[in-house]
Amino acid sequence: MNHNELKMLEQRLGHAFADPRLLTRAVTHKSFSSDHYERLEFLGDAVLSLGVSALLYKRFDRSDEGDLTRVRAHLVRQDMLHKLAQQLGLPQVMRLSEGEAKGGGAQRPSILADALEAIIGAVYLDAGFDAARDLVLRLFEPLVAESTLEGWSKDAKTALQEWLQGRKLAVPSYRITETRGKAHEQTFVVTCELPELDLTVMGEGLSRRAAEQAAAQAAMTRLQQMPAKQLPKPAKPTVVVKKKRV
Repeated sequence: MNHNELKMLEQRLGHAFADPRLLTRAVTHKSFSSDHYERLEFLGDAVLSLGVSALLYKRFDRSDEGDLTRVRAHLVRQDMLHKLAQQLGLPQVMRLSEGEAKGGGAQRPSILADALEAIIGAVYLDAGFDAARDLVLRLFEPLVAESTLEGWSKDAKTALQEWLQGRKLAVPSYRITETRGKAHEQTFVVTCELPELDLTVMGEGLSRRAAEQAAAQAAMTRLQQMPAKQLPKPAKPTVVVKKKRV
């Protein structure tokens, strides 16, 4: 990552670093250097959780703790962070080893999600909590503003299945396409296919269930991004008229 790329990333983040080394560290994977992003990720995860919690507390002022917790879990899950990281252009600035880069590390959801959390942690160290919270708000306010509690409070697989069934479409299929890592710390990659919509997405997680949920959420995100005219409309309810006996 050169100086110009660093400055452009700062512009997209809306924060100019007093100590640019923090931003450099936040986009450095452990395969590239021992001075990598994992400690910053630890900080950023906490700031992200608090920032999103405060945002939801204000947005859904009559919702109970259980609903707010479920919505927060959806907003800070890996596939959502991955999407935001892509919008910020993180794949183009990640510092990875040659092997990791050739293996597609710059597009890997887990790496990009971790790097985004690390950037939030870097902003916290650079300028304090208020600056880091403001970054969280800039990233997540648009998502929260366009969401409804009902839509976010269901788990992704349930929400996707109900969306499809409401349009009389086949339920999605899930299959494990890759397993990485040692037995006690595996990462699962699951493919979710919606054949009638010609849509295939992937998700990953530390368990098969988590990977399936991530894939389902990725599918929901893609569907939300598609033009309405390309999507089938919800099926109209069937009205049964009973004939009176003569």
